Order: sequence, then C-alpha cells, then structure tokens
Amino acid sequence: MRVAFYAPMKPPHHPVPSGDRRMARLLIAALRLAGHTVSLASSLRVWDGAGDRDRQAEHEERAALEAGDLIRLYREKGAPDLWFTYHLYHKAPDLIGPAVCRAFGIPYAVAEASHAPKRRTGPWAAWHAAAAAALAQADAVFYLNPSDAECVAPLLKAEARDCQLAPFTDTAPYPHARAERAETRQRLAEKHGLDPKRPWLVAAAMMRQDVKKDSYRLLAGALQQVASRDWALLIVGDGVARADVEAMYRFAPHTAFLGALPAEELALVQAACDLAVWPSLNEAFGLSLLEAQAAGLAVVSGRNAGVANMIRDGETGTLVSMGDASALARAVDRYLADPACRAAHGEAASTNIADRHSLRAAAAVLNDCLAAIPRAAS
Repeated sequence: MRVAFYAPMKPPHHPVPSGDRRMARLLIAALRLAGHTVSLASSLRVWDGAGDRDRQAEHEERAALEAGDLIRLYREKGAPDLWFTYHLYHKAPDLIGPAVCRAFGIPYAVAEASHAPKRRTGPWAAWHAAAAAALAQADAVFYLNPSDAECVAPLLKAEARDCQLAPFTDTAPYPHARAERAETRQRLAEKHGLDPKRPWLVAAAMMRQDVKKDSYRLLAGALQQVASRDWALLIVGDGVARADVEAMYRFAPHTAFLGALPAEELALVQAACDLAVWPSLNEAFGLSLLEAQAAGLAVVSGRNAGVANMIRDGETGTLVSMGDASALARAVDRYLADPACRAAHGEAASTNIADRHSLRAAAAVLNDCLAAIPRAAS
C-alpha cells in the first residue's frame, strides 16, 4: 500500500532527539519492511503543552491550510491507500489526517493514541474533542502501551481494528555491538577513566526539565542506597537539564556523562555495560530499555503497564514499584552480587527483543492488522 505518514507531536526529522522522534522513524521503517511505500504527508507540528487556546487556534488554521493543500495535491497526483498517524492525544491532535481521509474515503490508522476523560473541560477541551473525533473515525488503532486501550477503545467504531503492537526497536546494530564489547569497553575505560573490572551500569535518557529530570533524581537517590560501591555508571543523554543532572551524581565518583549519542554508538556503549537502570517515572515504555535488552543487558526499572509489556519480571530484568528508590537499590544490589543471574537475564532479554520487539515482529503485526481493514473504508 501507499501509506501517508504523519506525526503531529514531532515529525520524524525534527532536530531534537527524543523517544517520540525515534518511534516515528521506527514505525516508518517497520511499514517499509512490511512492503509498503511510505511518504511523509506533512511536517506540521501540532503541539501545545501549555493549554493556550490562542496558540491552538493558530495551529488549527495552519492545519486546515495544510489539509486543503494535500487534498488538492492528491486529487492531481493520486491519493494514498492509507493514512497512518503516530501519537495522537489532547496536546497533539491530528487536525489533518481525518479530513484527508474523508475527502478520498481512505482508511485512517493511528498508533499510540491516548485519551484522558479529565481533559474534557479546561484549556485543552477543544483539542480533547478533536482527538476523540479522530479516534471515532479510525479504522485501526495500535496500542504500544496496553493501558491506553481502556479509554481509547470505547471511542472506536464497531468495525475498527484495535491491535496490540509491542514496543520495538531496530536490532540490526546489536550483534556487531556485542561482538565489539571488549574493545569498546577498553576504549570507554581509557577515555573516561573507568575501571573495566568493575560492573558498569548504564542509564540513557534525555535531560529535560520534566519527568525525565525526576527520573534522574530518583535514580540518584536509589544508587546512593546501593550497598555495594563496586560499580561505575555511564549516563547517555543531553538536554537543558544537564547541569542539574550532573550535580545529582557528584556522590558517585565513577560516573561518566557521554552526552547524546547516535544509535550505532549507543548500541556499542550499552553492549559494553553490565546492567541497565532507569526508574521510568510516568513513561509510556522507554525505548532505551528495549535497546539495552537488545544489547544483552538485564534491566532494573519501575513497573507500569508499558514497561511491563517489554520486560519480563524475573526473566529479562526486575521491575519494582514505581517511585520506590529503596526497591530499585535492592534490585541493583542483587544483580551486582549475582553475575551469573545478571548474565542469564541479559541473554533472555536479547532473545525476547529479537522474538517480540524487533522491526520484523512489528512489521508482521502492522501488516496483519492493516490487511484486515476493508479498502472501502468510511
């Protein structure tokens, strides 16, 4: 099929790295792997984090113009067979796709949609309604976080396909990264003054002044409670909160801040480490935890529905109560004290990612669900 792809919150070529941008790119790659021709329908970013109705109205005006331009273009050049929108909710509704789909009678698919009934009133009320209307038109919805289904499913029409799509990543860089573990570890040890004989912990996340910063603070508090001091910490990420984050880890002398890294280098770093740690406060799932498992690492994280969908507690990692720094510390201590368990869980994690959370696995789920949508969609 010819698929028109749109990510209203952040287009896939946005200059600022984030999990949202990464997942948009991964979805495009998975759709292409499934045999579809994918084009970016629009780069218009429709997002309002402040609840500013005037700003929302400006976005609506630009979106209406964009939809009109696309409809004229598709009438001249031919319409796509399907429209696919990634990450739709009250702060980033799709104000383009539904109109284009109605104009041509083509199916409308959405991935990672969420719906918050409490936003029915208040500063996002208009966009809450717009997101709900788009979901009511959807022919297929893919849940990357199973907890989204509770509020989204009641909005869907009876014939809509709703499918669980496990979070996924590109596993291609990881066999090479694991083969290069010793060499990479030595390089990093020399560059950052780390002892390669110590167990290395890794945390990878952007450094924003939001829940990411809260997770970094919680992790720092947890690591201060770890009984063993025989470890080093590698932190991958950058952002406006970097100075604040670095200050949180002054207690840990064997800590290296590597900054933001491209995917290939991140894979090498993760494969050179021994354990991934991240609290996952209020995160839908967290791609860095998928990537760490692909690198053969066990993971210690906070438990929520999205994280539990990709980490098998007691098999590929350990999940603790969300926000419990002491429990996080105890889990880290257990892995530090038991290298054999750590290695076994890491191998199981790598297998789990390859089987269930790879591009190929995602392509199969996408294809099966999209193939079941009637081509004469309303």
